[in-house]
Amino acid sequence: MTVGAPVWITRARPGALATAERVRGLGFTAIVDPLLAVESLDVQLDLSHIAALAFTSANGVEAFARLSDERGLPVFAVGRATAKAARGEGFASVSSADGDVEDLCALIAAGAHGSVLWAGAREPAGDLVGMLRGRGLMATGVAVYETLERAPSEDTLARLDAPAAVLLHSPRAARVLAAILRQRPALTARFLCLSEAVAAPLSDIAEPGSVTFAPRPDESALLDLLNS
Repeated sequence: MTVGAPVWITRARPGALATAERVRGLGFTAIVDPLLAVESLDVQLDLSHIAALAFTSANGVEAFARLSDERGLPVFAVGRATAKAARGEGFASVSSADGDVEDLCALIAAGAHGSVLWAGAREPAGDLVGMLRGRGLMATGVAVYETLERAPSEDTLARLDAPAAVLLHSPRAARVLAAILRQRPALTARFLCLSEAVAAPLSDIAEPGSVTFAPRPDESALLDLLNS
């Protein structure tokens, strides 16, 4: 892509703002117009028999931190961004899978001692608790936030009619965009996805060759696609 080209960031805030900073640092024009919005849930947390915490997103970390002052339990994070968020909230013992939910499950199975509490979205992309139980581990889950769909602005949608890139971090955002593209095809846009699972909802909607996914589920790998 040419220097200064527009890059639409569809992920929810506050993560979208951090991504925008990185996109600008690469010389592109960042358009922050999320397809999703995160809202924390008001829930009661029972940590009396919990030996470790598991997080599959930075949003889960931040929502948990608003609900509890507990920072002494060891944390297992799905990747570096989630691990960074956990350390930023004051957790001292943080292990990162640097991969996907399956990698996180393997990390927890190898290192957890006792019951694990997963804190995450009301509608998670994967079933970490079920996977852990399938390995014979004690695990429970609690929804600490929910993700709501939102409509992008007309100005943002107009950018799809010119050469532009769209960054997609989650299957749900990709499904929202796929619904938009059914009504408004984008002939010149490139859709850059965090993983193959994120790209799947767009496979039958976008123009052939316009959808690409990162070789690993990591934002640095995703941003590398901007220069490919």
